Amino acid sequence: MAEVKIPAVARTEFGKGAARRTRRAGLVPAVLYGHGADPVHVSLPGHETLLALRVANALLSISVDGAAAQLALPKQVQRNPVKGTIEHVDLLIVKRGEKVSVEVPLVVLGADERADRIVVMDQQTIVLEAEATHIPASVEIDVTNLEIGDSIAAKDLNLPEGAVFPGEPDDLILSITAAKTQEQLDAELAGSGDEAEAEPVEAAAEAE
Repeated sequence: MAEVKIPAVARTEFGKGAARRTRRAGLVPAVLYGHGADPVHVSLPGHETLLALRVANALLSISVDGAAAQLALPKQVQRNPVKGTIEHVDLLIVKRGEKVSVEVPLVVLGADERADRIVVMDQQTIVLEAEATHIPASVEIDVTNLEIGDSIAAKDLNLPEGAVFPGEPDDLILSITAAKTQEQLDAELAGSGDEAEAEPVEAAAEAE
């Protein structure tokens, strides 16, 4: 994964009021920590940070006030629930060659090839151990040739070189089940309608 260079400015004001002023200036409050160093409170450029964090586990090269850059991974990103803007970021300092534990998205390929089956995802992401400078953007799973009743476990995944799954090899990732026919869907819909009609009758009987 390519490094994204982002300049940062050290913050000397703290608290909610200071954070609001920082955001009004188009900046994002952040904390840089890790490797035994004291946490450093910084402000990041809002637009550049938003673009960089569109990629899961983005590797950032942070230079604070023009000092030597440090590599960091976003560990916690707080977003505005309405606007979607970034309100705060916790950044973990990492070193080249260091192994880190990260959550990587799972991407399913070929799910729309056949209409008689559906893919049931037990997990949307997977935790991997990988080098900080070689974190995969995602793990792809091709289900094109899978049949109804087949499943994929963690041991079946084609992981990128250097990435390791630390959990149980038999952890279920996804399974293939038969899609319901139109007749089955109509029957379920009719059944739910019958139940809805019966409820007022039962309630009236109880009232009597």
